[in-house]
Amino acid sequence: MTVVFDKGNNSENNWTLLDSLNLHFVGSVKLGQHKDLMQVPNDDSSFIPFEESHLEGTSAFRATRTLGGKERTLVVTYNQSLFHAQWLTLQADIQKAIDALSSLQQRLDDRIHGIIKGGKPPTEESVEKQCARALRRQHLGHIIETKITFSKKGLVKLEFSLNTESLQQLSNTYLGKTIVVTTRHDWDNARIVHAYRSQHIIENVFKEMKDRSIGTWWPLQHWTDSKIKVHGLYCSIALLLRAMMMRRLETGGMKLSLKRTFAELGKIKQVINIYPRKRGQKKTTHRVVFTEISPLQEKMLNNLGMEMEK
Repeated sequence: MTVVFDKGNNSENNWTLLDSLNLHFVGSVKLGQHKDLMQVPNDDSSFIPFEESHLEGTSAFRATRTLGGKERTLVVTYNQSLFHAQWLTLQADIQKAIDALSSLQQRLDDRIHGIIKGGKPPTEESVEKQCARALRRQHLGHIIETKITFSKKGLVKLEFSLNTESLQQLSNTYLGKTIVVTTRHDWDNARIVHAYRSQHIIENVFKEMKDRSIGTWWPLQHWTDSKIKVHGLYCSIALLLRAMMMRRLETGGMKLSLKRTFAELGKIKQVINIYPRKRGQKKTTHRVVFTEISPLQEKMLNNLGMEMEK
């Protein structure tokens, strides 16, 4: 068995628990914890591209470090798609920060030039807090530099600039990287990375559970702990039954989304025809049939073992 988890579950207690149970695991660590690995340029020759189609656009190299008191295998990956996503997010954050700082700078300048006269003049401390709020997103404090000075009248002034050198260094070292950690020393890099990325399967399950149209959790019409626990139990059972259903359909060559599956099954109507008893007949005769169904729905029923007369 191999436990797969993300960096949010990292702790000394969890490392110790996994080791005591002799469980293998695949997880990840924060880039800042291994700055020497983070500083390896994304275009460095140590990054070897994967040949597997499901890992296209990803390259990696392997290292060894001591974590939680034991030696672990680290796989440092660079993914082009992840880089683009993080780059776009960073650019959006930079633009929002510049807009906020520009607005603050304009208000301070207006007060210096007498356009704004009322109210209490901003202090150095209050301007620093506003700057920190504008730069609260990750990396912005290193990329955008601020400088607070004073006018001849003692009023606060603000200057800021974009540090292009820091931005370039960040984009060539930090963005697009992930550090995967594992005890599966015998696995190759591709298998380790593929195992770590398999987390999306359970993440999708959580999303489906909370979906109000197809989910199993909502609505939660209970208020006591005991009833909520029972609710959680039968929701989990429903989740397992649903997974078994989807597995049967996929095994039968039917790759349908969960919403499409529910929609098609919801259109199928079952009819029970009850016939009057004849003379001397002790039991009532009945016949279970479906209304008219499509070829797709018929194939779904066959795969689910629900064949009936039409």
